[in-house]
Amino acid sequence: MKHGKRRTFVQRIVSGGQTGVDRGALDAAIELGIEHGGWCPRGRIAEDGRISAKYRLRETDSPDYPARTELNVLHSDGTLILFWHRVVGGTELTRRLAAKCGKPCLLVKLGKKADPASVRQWIKENEIRVLNVAGPRESSCPGIRQAACDFVRALMADPQQSSDPPNGAAPGGR
Repeated sequence: MKHGKRRTFVQRIVSGGQTGVDRGALDAAIELGIEHGGWCPRGRIAEDGRISAKYRLRETDSPDYPARTELNVLHSDGTLILFWHRVVGGTELTRRLAAKCGKPCLLVKLGKKADPASVRQWIKENEIRVLNVAGPRESSCPGIRQAACDFVRALMADPQQSSDPPNGAAPGGR
């Protein structure tokens, strides 16, 4: 480790506050007492109206979604994209921006094979303290908010495991 300090687990979860994966990740952070935040569009707009003040998000100067997407990528150490079917639209933009900015990005297809231990290993290897969590909105993937919340809860459930290898598991994603 750099400067002889032991690496700590994720200290902050950020997202854009949209319905779906964004809110599922923020809900898990709030439930677990993990610092959370991120950027949202001016006016706190989302597909279901105004984003609740319970989410500690900063507004961008623009009401456009891509502006907040880019700021969340830039102001995090890495991006975790959670999805079910395909990575398209704003989720694909997030992936492209992470690549353009040289930021670590991991795609995890939620379901039976989604492995929190391999994601913990990816977080450890990439020294991620501020984790951007992104993915589809609820209207395009009904039920993904709860699935994302459950996955982030499982991911953060035992941060001590972040310093141990996950029994040979390798980071997944496509």
